[in-house]
Amino acid sequence: MNFTTLFSLAMRALIRNKSRSLLTMLGVIIGVAAVIITVAIGAGARASVTQQIQGLGSNLLIVIPGSVTQTGARTGNGGASSLTPADGMAVAQLPGVAAVSPTVTVRTQVVAGGNNWQTTATGVSPAYGFVRSWPMQSGTMLTQSDVTSASKVTVLGSTVVTNLFPDGSNPIGQTILIRNVPFTVIGVLQSKGQSGLGQDQDDTALIPYTSALNRLTGGTTVNSLLISVTSADASDSVQASVTQLLEARHRIDPPQQDDFQIRNLQDIAAAASSTAAILELLLASVAAVSLVVGGIGIMNIMLVSVTERTREIGLRMAVGARSSAILRQFLVEAVVLSTAGGIIGVVAGTLATIGAAAIGHWQLIVDPSSIFIAVGFSAMVGIFFGYYPARRAAGLNPIDALRFE
Repeated sequence: MNFTTLFSLAMRALIRNKSRSLLTMLGVIIGVAAVIITVAIGAGARASVTQQIQGLGSNLLIVIPGSVTQTGARTGNGGASSLTPADGMAVAQLPGVAAVSPTVTVRTQVVAGGNNWQTTATGVSPAYGFVRSWPMQSGTMLTQSDVTSASKVTVLGSTVVTNLFPDGSNPIGQTILIRNVPFTVIGVLQSKGQSGLGQDQDDTALIPYTSALNRLTGGTTVNSLLISVTSADASDSVQASVTQLLEARHRIDPPQQDDFQIRNLQDIAAAASSTAAILELLLASVAAVSLVVGGIGIMNIMLVSVTERTREIGLRMAVGARSSAILRQFLVEAVVLSTAGGIIGVVAGTLATIGAAAIGHWQLIVDPSSIFIAVGFSAMVGIFFGYYPARRAAGLNPIDALRFE
C-alpha cells in the first residue's frame, strides 16, 4: 500500500472513534501548547532584558569612583573623588571610543512659577544624548559652547515638564530655578519610561556639567564617565584601554588598588541573557514532559485499538497483506494522531500567547523555530510510542487473529 492509501485508512480509523481520538490527542495538544507558551515567555524575557540594557545607552561603559581608606575605614564605591572632566576628554581620544559624557548628579528642588518638583539635576556634555541613545522631543540639546561658558540652560525630562507645567504650556524659553539659580529651558527629551530597576528615567533636568560644578556643587570632580563604544565587540578591549589610561593619569601602580571602577553593560546583558536562556530551557523541558505523557497515552490507545481490530488484522493478512503493511498502517495512525494534536497545540499555544501578551501587557515572542520543533517533536512522539503497538499488530498470527473473539 502506498502512503496515500495508508493515510486514508488511518483517517477512517481515527474518525470512526472521534471522541477517543480527541481525548488521546489532548495530551499532545497540551504538551505542544505548553512548549509554545513557555518558549515565548523565555524569549520575551530575554528580549526585554536586552531592550532595557540597550535603553541605558549605546554599547555603554560606566566609570565610577572607587573606594578609599580613611582613618582605617574603607568608604566603598563612590568614596574616591578621583574622576575629572579632563579624564573624560582623555578617554574620548582612545581608539574604539565613540563618545564620552561626564555626569554630575545633584538631587534638588526645581521651581517654575508657582509649581515646584524635586528631581535630579544632571550635569552632562553634549554627547550625553548620543551616549544614552536619548533623542529630543522638542527644542535643542546642550551644545559645546554651553559647556565652555557654563551657560544657565537646561533640557528637561517629560516627568519634570508635567509637574512644573501642569497646564500644558510650552516649557521651551521659560525660566526655572535650580537651587535658586535661574536656568532657561531649551529642550525637552523624549519619554523613556522606567528603567529595569524601576526608576523613572524621565525625572531629570540636564544642564552643562560645567554649570553643575561651578554653580551647584562648587566641586571639581564628576560622579561618573559614560563611555559609548563603537561596537559591542570592542567593549572588552576599550575597557582594558580605559583602565590602563586612568591608572596612568591617576598614578596608580600595582599592587595599588584602582580608585575607580568600570562597569561593562555588555557583561550585564550577557549574564542576564544567559539566565533567561536557562529559564527558557528549563520551562521548555518541563513542558516537554507533557508531550511524553501524551505519547504514552497514544501508545495505550493504539494497543487497545490493536486488540479491538485483531480480527480485522487477521483478515487483511489472510487476503495477502504483509506484516510490513500492517506495521506501516498502525504507525501512520499513531503519527497522524500525534501530528494532528501537535498542529492543534500550536494554534492553541499561539492564541494563548497572544492573549496573555494583550491582557498582561507582557513581551512574549513566538519563535517560528519553536513551532517547527514542537510539531516535529510531536511527530517523533507518535513514531516512538506508536512503533510498539504497530509491531505487535504486525506480529499477530493470522489464524489466531481470525479466531479472536
